[in-house]
Amino acid sequence: MLINCVAYQNGSKLGDIPVAEISEYVTRPECFVWVALFEPTEDEIDEMAKEFDLHPLAVEDAHKGHQRPKIEEYEDSLFVVLQTLEPVSEAVDAALTDGEVAIFVGRNYVLSVRHRTQKGFNDVRARCEREPELLRHGSGFVLYALMDTVVDRYFPILDAMESELEQIEENIFVRNAARSNIESLYALKQKLMLLKHAIDPLMEATGKLYGGRVPQVCAGMGEYFRDVYDHLHRIHATIEAIRDMLTTAIQVNLGMISLSESEVTKKLAAWAAIIAVPTMVAGIYGMNFEYMPELKWTFGYPLAIATMVAVDIYLYVRFKKTRWL
Repeated sequence: MLINCVAYQNGSKLGDIPVAEISEYVTRPECFVWVALFEPTEDEIDEMAKEFDLHPLAVEDAHKGHQRPKIEEYEDSLFVVLQTLEPVSEAVDAALTDGEVAIFVGRNYVLSVRHRTQKGFNDVRARCEREPELLRHGSGFVLYALMDTVVDRYFPILDAMESELEQIEENIFVRNAARSNIESLYALKQKLMLLKHAIDPLMEATGKLYGGRVPQVCAGMGEYFRDVYDHLHRIHATIEAIRDMLTTAIQVNLGMISLSESEVTKKLAAWAAIIAVPTMVAGIYGMNFEYMPELKWTFGYPLAIATMVAVDIYLYVRFKKTRWL
């Protein structure tokens, strides 16, 4: 589906144009065309490839989708793949859905293709149009604005993960909550790895846009792409910190489970010892031998019972002091 097809010249918006006229506008000096597509069909992508004269390998990747975040250079154009993450609800522990944005960038054009991503980039277009001096940089500035927006949308997700981890840590020492805590920690770890897989390849690729031989379409935009790289580096550092905290939290929860099982074992052993004493005494006197001590004594039975109770009380008090019970 076509969202926007707009022509710009010298940082100013000329207006919406028909798709059939794209090839005419991209040949004009100081002019570039910015097109946005959402869940396009193969025919729509092929039509854009014809108008912009896109590289066939990049078009093939756009058709297939599910690409790893990357930045590839084809002669005087770039093909950029960004991974988007969106929570399914506003809850702190909400699951994440992953999407993809493929961006074709040439000297006189920008084509963005969104897949499985509900949140669009109308705010990015409005921001660029409010800054005509920066928009004069052309397609390079639009690429920066799109990448910067995608990266900035990672920060609220990262903040939600930190809040979720804090909630789980508050329940670490709650009785009988260790197993559910581990399930929550592993679910959080899966989301964190999803974010890491979106960040790490992009951070490596972004480094090529501001240092060394910079692609022609990004010339003069080095400081802007360095800013994107700095944001990615901050997110990467936070991810690593959360991963360490997750590992520690999982180990603590496993330790709590082991401690709980040890306490159960101690209780069972203590009650087994308490029960063993009367069982032993009763077993001895239940063997029915003829010559047994105090067998015909009047107070033998009450004394045996009293002895069993006294020993059990003594054992119970001792186990209670040692916190086995």
